[in-house]
Amino acid sequence: MTSARGLVAAQSARFASLDPLLPPAVEPPTDGHVITAALADGTRVAGVISHQTFEPHSTTRLWSAAEVWELLPLVGTTQGMDALLTRWRKHLDTQELGEDTACVLHWPSRDTKAARALLDHGLVPLSVLSIRLKTPPPRVPRTLTIRRATPHDLETVVELSLAELEYSSYVGSTIVRPEAPALKRRALAERLTNASPIWLAERDGIAVALAECAIVSSEPGTNAAMRLPRGRWGYVNCVSVLPGARGTGIGQQLVAYAHQELHRMGAVGTYLYYNPPNPLSSVFWPRQGYRPLWTVWEVRPASALR
Repeated sequence: MTSARGLVAAQSARFASLDPLLPPAVEPPTDGHVITAALADGTRVAGVISHQTFEPHSTTRLWSAAEVWELLPLVGTTQGMDALLTRWRKHLDTQELGEDTACVLHWPSRDTKAARALLDHGLVPLSVLSIRLKTPPPRVPRTLTIRRATPHDLETVVELSLAELEYSSYVGSTIVRPEAPALKRRALAERLTNASPIWLAERDGIAVALAECAIVSSEPGTNAAMRLPRGRWGYVNCVSVLPGARGTGIGQQLVAYAHQELHRMGAVGTYLYYNPPNPLSSVFWPRQGYRPLWTVWEVRPASALR
């Protein structure tokens, strides 16, 4: 199959065989740069490269390089990832590549054959989109006060969010930039004003943990539909426990409460991103019922792609 439509259909079948929770592959964007590669048997694979630059005032720069080349592969049912990545590297040779740059690729976590090609080309699995379907809530004894955050809690929420940002910067793609406090304060102030689902866990009247969440609809034509089954999903954006309170069960209590509330809002399940190199997250989230759906492969700077 050489047409994009044929590759999309074949790739959808491949995704379904890999993982029943993967949504079908999507038609590639029309505003990207198309690359193709020929395989030894004469078939061809394709990909679409999107190029984005994020300005200093963008919150995206807190977890992303300032300039990103992202590849949407269309390899159908073939093992053509290696050939496509080689072609991507040749395309990058035509670009001016700075230091604050990255190459990024989302791919189903269960496709281990493609993972070999990604590793060989210098990409590493820095982040995983993990999913948890709605299940009966576990019985978690609560020793904390958990409440909805309000605009009056802004400074506390910012402090907890920055604590998680700093820790994640050691074990993932997060970057602690000089403008991080201002960006976090602005974004969180807006979310609190809009009564977004953010919860604080308090012990003896002192906030020791934060769960910053959202409700996301995965419907045809939305960005979420590229990654999630259709429906209304709870997004667990940030869970932060103060360093001195970690390992005491606070995070488990807070997350169990957040799951309960998100399901009460109509979520069919919840999802989040965590960093596999993170020694806390990589153990904690599977214990809460999450399992990988997509892996975000990345290499920084972009010139390091092989």
